[in-house]
Amino acid sequence: MSNQTPNTNPAAATTINVFQVQEKSLLAAFLLTLFFGPLGMLYSTVAGGVIMLVAYLAILGLSLLTLGMATVLFLPAWIICIVWGMIAAKSRNRV
Repeated sequence: MSNQTPNTNPAAATTINVFQVQEKSLLAAFLLTLFFGPLGMLYSTVAGGVIMLVAYLAILGLSLLTLGMATVLFLPAWIICIVWGMIAAKSRNRV
């Protein structure tokens, strides 16, 4: 039988995990939302992208019901995607 003493040094038992969050490019967020709308938002905010995809489907359904009169809502929704994507990328970089 060996007589070993346990390690009582608290510094030796401490583990520190450091995670580095990759920054989101504002230019990439802008270009992706400019060209792909709500799908481009998935780069900077997944929840926002899903919300805007649902909104686009709702606008599409409304356009079918109103014989195309609701299609004027697509452009403002697209602009909202661009602004929201840029804000999400910028706020992610602040953390």
